[in-house]
Amino acid sequence: MPGGGAQKPAINPWFVAVAVMIATFMEVMDTSIASVAVPYIAGSTASTNDQAEWVLTVYLVANAVFLPASGWLSEKFGRKNYLIASVGLFTAASFLCGIAPTLPFILVARALQGIGGGALQPLAQAILIESFPPQKQGQALGLYALGVVVAPVIGPALGGYLTDAVSWRWAFYINVPIGLLAMFLQSRALEDPPYIKNAKPGKLDGIGLGTLGLWVGCLQYILDKGQEDDWFGDTKIRIAFGVMIVTFILFVIREFTTEKPLVNLRSLRDRNLGLSCLLIFMLGIVLYAITTVLPVFYQTLLGYSATKSGLVVSPRGLGAMVSAILVGAVVAKIDPRWFVALGFAMLGASGMWLAGFTLDISFWSLFLPILVSGAAISMCFVPLGQLALGTLPKNEVGNGSGIFNFLRNVGGSVGISWMNTIAQRHQQTYRFSLLHSFTPANPLFQRELNAYTQMMAQHVGPRLAMLRAYGLIDRGLNNQAQIAAYVDDFRYLAFVAFCCAPLAFLLKRPKPGAAQAAG
Repeated sequence: MPGGGAQKPAINPWFVAVAVMIATFMEVMDTSIASVAVPYIAGSTASTNDQAEWVLTVYLVANAVFLPASGWLSEKFGRKNYLIASVGLFTAASFLCGIAPTLPFILVARALQGIGGGALQPLAQAILIESFPPQKQGQALGLYALGVVVAPVIGPALGGYLTDAVSWRWAFYINVPIGLLAMFLQSRALEDPPYIKNAKPGKLDGIGLGTLGLWVGCLQYILDKGQEDDWFGDTKIRIAFGVMIVTFILFVIREFTTEKPLVNLRSLRDRNLGLSCLLIFMLGIVLYAITTVLPVFYQTLLGYSATKSGLVVSPRGLGAMVSAILVGAVVAKIDPRWFVALGFAMLGASGMWLAGFTLDISFWSLFLPILVSGAAISMCFVPLGQLALGTLPKNEVGNGSGIFNFLRNVGGSVGISWMNTIAQRHQQTYRFSLLHSFTPANPLFQRELNAYTQMMAQHVGPRLAMLRAYGLIDRGLNNQAQIAAYVDDFRYLAFVAFCCAPLAFLLKRPKPGAAQAAG
């Protein structure tokens, strides 16, 4: 029977929602909050920025490996026990990250943090599905969308403030009280449904776990180091790609052929889950790409601090909050496919809107397109999860949720790498294109050069004045080439969003009473 009825917890289901969402919000926010601290971690541990970036990579790999496996682990150890243990491990590892004296120490702690964090998103989603009656699931799962969408927006601003005002270590210490509170609430609020208590998951699929870890690790390495090492021009990238392809094929074969797989890929035969996973993958590309590109633009080209750049993109969180609340309240009454299609269309429109920025914009110039992009993302998130899991049997919801959230995170990694590659390579292309006009034969160039030289000559000698004038022109050339590359970034993201909008109507609308979920 698809979906099944909602579980009726012994206590108020909203208390259950708060208990699971505190931990989920903490985990999602930590993914972005740590990125701000990377240069400071490098300084404190006497390492380079490239070495310190492994703090992000190690976490993402460990998190990605255990995220799709959360369904099996929940059945093996009990969902309540596994969730509380995961929050405890995440909290303890956060403390270890804060006290880390060396880079290897913090890398081990981040790996443990990723293992603990891998379960939080899919388990929160599955628990919310089963704790509320169908008519209230949209509202409750709008809360889940708030955590997943708003947390990455708040993360950079909070991380920048803590790093500037106190220390980068507090970007990790802040998780400790939140984690302890979440564990206490979960111990009081949660209970396992009968199908979890009576589950017989079998032995650990060691081959599945090993191949999953290898191909995900290689994929993350390729995405992190590809642009830096010239992609397939580098031998290590080619080797990693070969290992990824082989282990991915072995993983798929293993999971489809073994009786008790670690990740039940057979669930993807459900049309709604398979197509929704594709859409959430594309949404992850757009969500994390925008989160990455805008703060970097404000910091590198406009000179904003980490805190100020975080604040300028914060309207996206406001738009996401309002949209999640409104969509969650009415999604049970209106065909959710229309929300998904409209959300992607609005996301594409906001991308084209953002592509019109220049170096002359003010703090508030992009308020409206950033606000609209946040509203559009929640408009996709809330109903897309409902469509993905609403046609699954209830004993497959946890597994489906793990795959769904896993692909959103992988999409985020792909989006960040793709946008960074476009930003750097197109900047070089535009610089070369513009450079043809920067010659003494161009009277406009000669006029600007003379004006800058005369201005500098008031402070230094003639030769140094000319060198500084060339430096100012070169800086302006680089900035114009870079902003043109960022414009391309947003146009590509808009194209992706527009292409996804009509795909929403290939999904089947869940029958009334089926389990609803939010991305």
